[in-house]
Amino acid sequence: MAEVHHFTYGAFNPIAAYLVALLGSFVGLLSTGRARSARTRSRRSRWLIIAAFSIGGAAIWLMHFTAMLGFDVPESPVRYSPLLTMASLGLAVVAVGFGLLVVGHGRRSVPRVVSAGVLTGAGVMGMHYTGMAGMHVSGSIHYNLSLVIASGIIAIVASTTALWFTVSVHGWLPMLGAAAIMALAVCGMHYTGMAGMSVELSHSLSGGTTGIRPLLMIVPITLVSAATILGVALSALQAMTEEEFTDGAGIRRRGVHAENSHPWSLKQASLSAMRRTPGSRPSPRPVPPRPAVSDESLIDVPS
Repeated sequence: MAEVHHFTYGAFNPIAAYLVALLGSFVGLLSTGRARSARTRSRRSRWLIIAAFSIGGAAIWLMHFTAMLGFDVPESPVRYSPLLTMASLGLAVVAVGFGLLVVGHGRRSVPRVVSAGVLTGAGVMGMHYTGMAGMHVSGSIHYNLSLVIASGIIAIVASTTALWFTVSVHGWLPMLGAAAIMALAVCGMHYTGMAGMSVELSHSLSGGTTGIRPLLMIVPITLVSAATILGVALSALQAMTEEEFTDGAGIRRRGVHAENSHPWSLKQASLSAMRRTPGSRPSPRPVPPRPAVSDESLIDVPS
């Protein structure tokens, strides 16, 4: 068996992987919080899809390959298949999205959350081992069955806990605490599965390792991550803008100026100012002058 290093760059990789998982989980919980307050099914589904990309794409998939940058086999080159790497991203997003759509619509119940957590955990496991199948070395990779089962149990428990948090946690601080627990569970699942991996070298395959180098993986991962983050940010901004200018049912709100049916006038302003001035009394209405009576009209004229 060949020597395997999981922390080639020391503590940098696990710390960076945990921070990525923490940020993705936190953004995902914020999005699910928006989904709970949405009053239309389409708007709720939109926020849940944003949460799926945040949790599945960033907290799980991006965390996985951030940690894998620290993986090395000194006696063999390590290469990655771009096709299987992108396929693992799709599995992560679809699995988390399916679980969020199941628990995000309808009444919250323990059986619903548990069943969605099992399916989501299976999808996360599929993501992990699909990504591992895309890793090529000069030899064959073997897994310890007990540690694989343990990582699967952690993935299911982590997925169920994450789905429960998405429908239960309110407020910034509780969401941050829940995201910290979710990130710890995701990292625990990854490193438990990696601890059960071993490499058996085959010198006859030393020149047949295909794929791209680990450091070159940063380029497609960065491009995909940037495109995903930009798309999620624009979609979230558009959704928040629509919620601000429309009511919960999607009907456009009237402005404050439209609610005032009586236009402002100078006469109303002057009358209001006179009423507010203490000690002042409005001037009396002017009395029209009486017609003048001449003295001749008072002399009796003899008939």
